[in-house]
Amino acid sequence: MGIGDKIENAAQKAGGKAKEEVGERTGDRDLQAEGKGDQVSGSLKQAGENVKDAFK
Repeated sequence: MGIGDKIENAAQKAGGKAKEEVGERTGDRDLQAEGKGDQVSGSLKQAGENVKDAFK
């Protein structure tokens, strides 16, 4: 996994956590769900990159 991919995935997860938190505090369920989705997406991308690295 390239360092750029690691940073991008971590940023996506962190941004998702922030969106989820803002959505929770403002009662915006759509934003909260979007944040959770971003976190899952970032985690899945990171897992995919880890699998790629395992086969190198």
